[in-house]
Amino acid sequence: MLDSKSYGQIKAFRDAELPRARSTIHDLNSLHDQIMKKTILAAADFFVSKAGPPPSPFCFFVMGSAGRREQGAWSDQDHGIIYEHGGANEYFLGLGEEISEGLFQAGYKRCEGKVMANNPLWCKSQEDWQAQIRQWGQASSWATIRHLLTFIDSRPLYGEGRLLEDLKGDTCEWIHREKLLPRLLQNTLHIKKGIGIMGQLLTETHGPYSGMLNMKDSGLFPYVNAARLLAIRHYIMDTSTMGRLEKLPNSVISPGERSIFAKHFSGLLSLRLAYGVHRDYESGHYLQVESLSKQEKRQLKEALRTGLTLHETARKLVEKEDLHGHE
Repeated sequence: MLDSKSYGQIKAFRDAELPRARSTIHDLNSLHDQIMKKTILAAADFFVSKAGPPPSPFCFFVMGSAGRREQGAWSDQDHGIIYEHGGANEYFLGLGEEISEGLFQAGYKRCEGKVMANNPLWCKSQEDWQAQIRQWGQASSWATIRHLLTFIDSRPLYGEGRLLEDLKGDTCEWIHREKLLPRLLQNTLHIKKGIGIMGQLLTETHGPYSGMLNMKDSGLFPYVNAARLLAIRHYIMDTSTMGRLEKLPNSVISPGERSIFAKHFSGLLSLRLAYGVHRDYESGHYLQVESLSKQEKRQLKEALRTGLTLHETARKLVEKEDLHGHE
């Protein structure tokens, strides 16, 4: 492993730049990309000096909120590796381990679900990746479909991006051929409600975040899940929720609806930045509702309702397609 001082310097850069970058979600995610790329370069240079040059072209990619460019101030690790030629798994798992350790020391919590490039599940040759994705879809369990949805949010960060892009294009075509979209929908139907039937905000009732709103589950995920489903339906490869909404045809959502959905999703991201707890990765998902003005509470409630509307739109379109075929 590279000495901790080198990764510590990257973390010091992160800590110094973070207050400035938190002004907008674009600046913040640009900073995250910059930090992660610095870490990957340092890790790769060290690993090559120890293990030799890569035996195959490869791509290191990110998923989750990093893949969608929707990270908060704190972020955990969600990443993988795809390499072109087989027989190189040991090398790339070692590289994945060095990058994972480097990101951890630079301030990125390890993924509790082990969605990281040091896990054989997320580090494979192009051929093995293709086979695994088909196995996930054919198994159609909650866990394997969740893996598939996670992969769909991936984007290249380092290396040969074409390897990932080709695999994602093939995956989208395969989902359509196998008519898997309704199964993907089933995996995203549960929504943690953030607003009650009387229009009240439904905050946590106990625990360390009592009185706070879970912005990830109640606010952002209805938009994220709906936009992902609709993007797959229309062969859109963009990974960000905003980008997916922008590229949807007007026959699916009108320009006026698109503007409303985008405005409210962007507003939720901004509220999370402004009023999130931000002590660590977990606390960054929670909004301090009592800190909001009356106007901000009204905006929050409208954004929560609008997210449910978008999610319902996606559900109806996918279920209609399941009954009548793609229209």
